[in-house]
Amino acid sequence: MKINKKILVTGGAGFIGSAMVRHLIDSTHSTVINVDKLTYSGNLQSLESVKNNKNYFFENADICNINDLNRILNNYQPDMLVHLAAESHVDRSIDSPAEFIQTNVIGTFNLLESAKSYWEQLKDLKKENFRFLHVSTDEVYGDLENTSDFFTEDTSYNPSSPYSASKASSDHLVRAWFRTFKIPTLITNCSNNYGPCQFPEKLIPHIILSAQKGEKLPVYGDGKQIRDWLYVEDHVQALVAVLMKGKPGQTYNIGGNNEIQNIDVVKRICTILDSKIPNKLNGLKSFSDLICFVKDRPGHDLRYAIDASKIQTEIEWIPKENFESGLEKTISWYLDNNEWCSNVQNGNYKFIRLGEI
Repeated sequence: MKINKKILVTGGAGFIGSAMVRHLIDSTHSTVINVDKLTYSGNLQSLESVKNNKNYFFENADICNINDLNRILNNYQPDMLVHLAAESHVDRSIDSPAEFIQTNVIGTFNLLESAKSYWEQLKDLKKENFRFLHVSTDEVYGDLENTSDFFTEDTSYNPSSPYSASKASSDHLVRAWFRTFKIPTLITNCSNNYGPCQFPEKLIPHIILSAQKGEKLPVYGDGKQIRDWLYVEDHVQALVAVLMKGKPGQTYNIGGNNEIQNIDVVKRICTILDSKIPNKLNGLKSFSDLICFVKDRPGHDLRYAIDASKIQTEIEWIPKENFESGLEKTISWYLDNNEWCSNVQNGNYKFIRLGEI
């Protein structure tokens, strides 16, 4: 894509953030400034392929520190800002909600205030073309009871967890700063992401890596919760399209058009692994024999489903991957990147999901 911008990405060492940074460096002519605190899920190893690129810069900073934000914005003078830094795991938000309020709400507030001060001193086209893209989640909408319903950009917010409540709060802040201060903001609400470099607390990498070890594959409740799965590289391409074509003040839902029950996701992973790993540990016949059901987590939403017609019509974006092709690529990546997988499990992550027994 012929884009030559200076783009600041918060949370660029995380799962979606690192995919965004790699895409911008590899597929555009942009300069990228990655601002990341490097918490447990931030991993610079996910950026090995771009770390020496002349157009890539890294700042180890916390979005809750407004002095650092002011310094970075004034130093690099970005044309656009993509806000991906967030605490994002529902299980952790139930255990430690204060961290989610601090990062997702206070951090977003600080970033808006810093961006406002920076944007107000810009001149002419640089000010007119500046964009603040806030990346959010479909979980702010709550869940859907009717199988024929879909989340649209006009769906009322009804968050169920401390995580989704904190993201809903940050969405409201972004809208308020657009309406009150006229900062050219954009919001996207995406469905469940999956793909390479995802931290193994999330369902798909957790199942892949647990199966390789011959460990139990825990599924919450009856496993019939439905999610719309979006391949991460499709997501970041949608984000770039929104940056370039989106109308300030607007929200765009991004979905993968792949509604699947959690139990079926786990079974599909097992089927692919069965074909890729014929010699299993402990004489297993199939990885599906490791599936077990555990107590459901509190407030677990039943179904998420995105109506992505607005972004398809106005931005002309559609996902390239279906779930089968994306899952095949994802599993192959984890099997081919043992060092990344080993290193990410050697930190403070104990490979436990809420509800495991």
